[in-house]
Amino acid sequence: MDRAASLLSDVFGFDAFRPGQREIVEAVASGENVLAIMPTGGGKSLCYQLPALMDDGLTVVISPLIALMRDQVSALRASGVAAGALTSGNTEEESNEVFEALDAGTLRLLYMAPERLASGGAINMLRRAGVSRIAVDEAHCVSQWGHDFRPDYLRIGDLRRALNVPIAAFTATADAETRQEIAARLFDGAVPQTFLHGFDRPNIHLAFAAKDGPRQQILAFAAARKGQSGIVYCGTRAKTEGLSSALNQAGHSACFYHGGMESDARREVEKRFQGEDGLIVVATVAFGMGVDKPDIRWVAHADLPKSIEAYYQEIGRGGRDGAPAETLTLYGADDIRLRRSQIDEGLAPPERRAADHARLNALLGLAEALDCRRASLLAYFGETNVKCSNCDLCDAPAEVFDGTTAVRKALSAILRTDEFFGAGHLIDILMGVETEKVLARGHDGLPTFGVGKEYGKREWQAVFRQMMGHDLVRPDPERHGALRMTDDALPILRGDASIRLRRDTIRKAAKYSPSVKTLVSEEDAPLLSALKAKRRALAEAARVPAYIVFNDKTLIEMAQTRPRTLDDMARVGGVGAKKLETYGDAFLEVINGEVESVHPARRKLAGRDSGTLYDRLLEVQADLARGGEGHDKPLSCSASLLAKIAAQKPKDEMALERILGERRSERFGAAFLDVLREAS
Repeated sequence: MDRAASLLSDVFGFDAFRPGQREIVEAVASGENVLAIMPTGGGKSLCYQLPALMDDGLTVVISPLIALMRDQVSALRASGVAAGALTSGNTEEESNEVFEALDAGTLRLLYMAPERLASGGAINMLRRAGVSRIAVDEAHCVSQWGHDFRPDYLRIGDLRRALNVPIAAFTATADAETRQEIAARLFDGAVPQTFLHGFDRPNIHLAFAAKDGPRQQILAFAAARKGQSGIVYCGTRAKTEGLSSALNQAGHSACFYHGGMESDARREVEKRFQGEDGLIVVATVAFGMGVDKPDIRWVAHADLPKSIEAYYQEIGRGGRDGAPAETLTLYGADDIRLRRSQIDEGLAPPERRAADHARLNALLGLAEALDCRRASLLAYFGETNVKCSNCDLCDAPAEVFDGTTAVRKALSAILRTDEFFGAGHLIDILMGVETEKVLARGHDGLPTFGVGKEYGKREWQAVFRQMMGHDLVRPDPERHGALRMTDDALPILRGDASIRLRRDTIRKAAKYSPSVKTLVSEEDAPLLSALKAKRRALAEAARVPAYIVFNDKTLIEMAQTRPRTLDDMARVGGVGAKKLETYGDAFLEVINGEVESVHPARRKLAGRDSGTLYDRLLEVQADLARGGEGHDKPLSCSASLLAKIAAQKPKDEMALERILGERRSERFGAAFLDVLREAS
């Protein structure tokens, strides 16, 4: 087993690399400049944590949020790795501990916020510390027009030049334009070794629904997943507070989070979310970037996200442990109008606004998809030939029909009213409703007045929503949201092109709730609950988030496989040597009711081939304790001697005698060598 694989198993408790990890680890460890785009939950952190343990230097990790850094440091320390963070949230004692470790040269990973690079003293300190590489998490934050731009990320290039060390940059969302910007700002325009390892998160169920009483839709979605950790994203601060209150009244444990809160209150929410099982946070997008809680089981959007990249980032916070996670995104015409106006009223140059419209169009195309949503999502990121069985449209294919006639009627109404009105007034015209506004403007005399009586108001709203999703019409901010046609609408209006629409969203409000996917079978559910209770007790005693002990995926595997021994437990994903030593007995006791006593020397070999070898040597020793004939004076080897033989596997009598000594070698040597040969 090579060094990286050995560390992966012994320190982090994983038997194998995830797709793409090994190649990235090798490139980073060999000193290459690296840009890696990997899906959230794909194991980006390990791609710089493992190289940090493979050499003697210090790896500096630039990370965007204090909460994220604290969580990563806690997780590393729990696995026996010397890591620390220098943040504005540190106590004096915590900072002094990090400085002492830097002076002593014992720290392997140092986490820092990009804002700290503004201090000249920070670069001098890092020069003295012997930095071997810089790792940049959430590297898309360097993009000045990205959805998570952080100005201080622009200082990282200066840091690289000052230290003259390689950079390994990681992100989950970077289209071609953003990748070029990262290369320019972090690598001085040089092309780093780039790894693009897919954007698919097959464990995340994708679902969209048109708004139809959105508060009740969110409450129903949460009720079907009661007791599971979730995030609800809202477009406004006021909505986070109202929806949080409604969830609490419905019997959930929920709190709100937004940028208008005091910093202490926000930190308290972050702390609760990391530490409590089943808590729901209702938040604006101020909450989330860098959330490292692996067992978020669902993410809901009460309002449409800003772009397809923002959507991908936000749903990506669910299911980071690889276990099933579910999403629901609600959207309506008002959402689309708001997002359009935010772009059009912004201060970005015209070309940037055009690019942002294209990104929003892609998200609307995803919302109004006629076929598999995952295929639509991944096609945006350049991935094709996608196989999916985990989205609402694969669960229940959409009904589609030729909507050309309906769309032409709507476009004609827009054209005949000089693109000066919003959907509400246009629908009144199409339905032939003689409102005061229609009569005052003489629109009851238009050829399009009353031509759309085949649909009711809600059906026409669905048609207009799909038209915006296909980017046929856009709200005009200079005309207070009036709809104007795009160039794509003209061929349909002229009769030169046709368009398909979703019949199901027109006929009904698209109220859809995917079936709830249970994490374990009914038989294993009680054990999983007991394991979670033990995890919570241990986490509270240690004052760490529950997943620092073990994440959901590890507990699910325990519940399904029911390990009986430390060797069995060591084979469970996520159980490394340090956690096996710390928590193994406690969880085995929950599973089996009792724990077999194991000598400390044998415990260190748990889960390894040398552990099995130790057991066989112990059996042979017992047979020969009184010699081959059973009449000699009792003789035995200590547990540490047997462990040494099992670990070193001496190949001949002389090597074995150096470990055992002459007397024990004479009694056990030949039999032990037979055991060693059988195992080789």
